[in-house]
Amino acid sequence: MKFLRFLLFPFAIIYDVVTSIRNFFFEAGFFKQTSFKVPVIVVGNLSVGGTGKTPQIEYLIRLLKDRFKTVVLSRGYKRKTEGFVLLNSTHSAEDVGDEPLQYFKKFDSIDVAVDANRVQGITKLIADKSPEVILLDDAYQHRKVKGSFYILLTKFDDLFTDDFLLPTGNLRESRRGAKRADVILVTKCPVNLSESSKNKIEEKLRKYDKEVFFTSISYDDKTAGSEAILIDDLKKYEVLLITGIANPTPLLSFLKEKEVNFKHLKFPDHHHFTDNEIAVIKQEFIDLKSSKKLVLTTEKDYVRLESRLEQLSFLGIQTSFLAQEEIFKAILKNHIQ
Repeated sequence: MKFLRFLLFPFAIIYDVVTSIRNFFFEAGFFKQTSFKVPVIVVGNLSVGGTGKTPQIEYLIRLLKDRFKTVVLSRGYKRKTEGFVLLNSTHSAEDVGDEPLQYFKKFDSIDVAVDANRVQGITKLIADKSPEVILLDDAYQHRKVKGSFYILLTKFDDLFTDDFLLPTGNLRESRRGAKRADVILVTKCPVNLSESSKNKIEEKLRKYDKEVFFTSISYDDKTAGSEAILIDDLKKYEVLLITGIANPTPLLSFLKEKEVNFKHLKFPDHHHFTDNEIAVIKQEFIDLKSSKKLVLTTEKDYVRLESRLEQLSFLGIQTSFLAQEEIFKAILKNHIQ
């Protein structure tokens, strides 16, 4: 795979030229950007997948929803509908996408909408819902909207500074895109990340002259869904783990650390499960020998699978700051006010 990516290096150069010209045209005003009077907070990354956008959006919802009228707008990746859709209780993940449906089901005090045309989506939300703040999910490269505040995510063990453009690397655009950020969040850090490691990362990011914060992923202390089982008791079960996310490695490591006996069935990110795949999952579960057994998945996968598997539990995650959380909160709230 690495050799193939090396062979594709000329295409990465072409991709760099194309995306750089596009960004220049937006910066120079040749391509139109639309700004709004309502604060629009953009959460995204320079890399493809796996940086923790979903838990970060949920962190922002928890932070803001009780103080400001908050709405979330996403494109609704891999949905089967088109145009603007305001989520309601009848929608499925196929209708609106898994992440927007997860936000909608988890937070009943906010509105969630999907629209690939973010300018149209924001305009409609402002007209219909009068929000005080709009969270724009995975829209760092959506230049037609000029956000008021940009949060750039980069994964601790896969920093954008160490990466290269597609298809040789995993960057959606040049590292220069980091200059648009207001803050940079280094995500999925070890909880015990040393000061020397933080300093090395900050040194790599210093040239972009942004506030840098370090966050980690924490797992809920028990499963949800069909069964509520304490994490420390999962070792007593035989677990069939189903994932359809960009990077399941942290979850696998966590379960191994907790000495959980599991069999892993891995599917692509945002995967829509076929009837045959559901039948295979059901048979795999039947074939587990233990009297105590469980089908476990991620929260994002759960919204796609819950209507198709009778026995299904999930393990939720949250973003937590390693330090300086109050500073981050103050920066964001000062911006909104």
